[in-house]
Amino acid sequence: MLYAYELHCHTNEASRCGEVSGAEQARAHKAAGYTGICITDHFFNGNSGIPRDLPWEERIDLHFRGYEAAKEEGDRIGLQVFFGIEVKPLSLAAEFLVFRLPREWWKAHPDMLEWDHETFAMEAHRAGGFLIHCHPYRQAPYLPPTVYLYPDCVDAVEVINCRQRGSQAAYNRQAYEYAKKYDKPMTCGGDNHGSARVDYPMGGIWSPRILRDEEDLCELIQNRQHFLKGTQYLFDDGI
Repeated sequence: MLYAYELHCHTNEASRCGEVSGAEQARAHKAAGYTGICITDHFFNGNSGIPRDLPWEERIDLHFRGYEAAKEEGDRIGLQVFFGIEVKPLSLAAEFLVFRLPREWWKAHPDMLEWDHETFAMEAHRAGGFLIHCHPYRQAPYLPPTVYLYPDCVDAVEVINCRQRGSQAAYNRQAYEYAKKYDKPMTCGGDNHGSARVDYPMGGIWSPRILRDEEDLCELIQNRQHFLKGTQYLFDDGI
């Protein structure tokens, strides 16, 4: 028995690019057979939908709205919902999915928008955080052309991003080779924003057990006890 978990998912409560609510994401993934999802809305140094002129702690609380909506609906319908954040320190191209850091940690660091990637990773790890480098080779108009890699800063690499398929599948191939080179655990993420055109739930990982919480999820990935989901949409050579 394997259990499906989505690791990369956005809502319109906190991500400007999100097209549906956290509750809608929960219902869609439950209907698609998932056991759990991670809400990873963009943080303030990315495509955040949270107003910039509010006090820091209020902004943090507002950021949690998508997760809270998904969690409330998930509890109602029988779907596990875990919390994460997609962070892009200092506006460079590299973005991390960050897990295992509580709301209080985010509130305690209003200066983090000035941190570079190494500083962010050091502080996050010091507090017990777990970092996945998501879509490391993506090329898009909103990103600078330079690819930034931080193998010493991350705990795993998202080697399959399900929005990168067809002509963009090469970005996943490069990420796969990057993870192999540095012997990093590999993950898959749907990067689901709720668009009916491209975002049918398909990404994530398979777990051999029902997970307890974010801690259990990160340990599963770190110990490489999971399997990648979504490969059939992206590769034709058996990866």
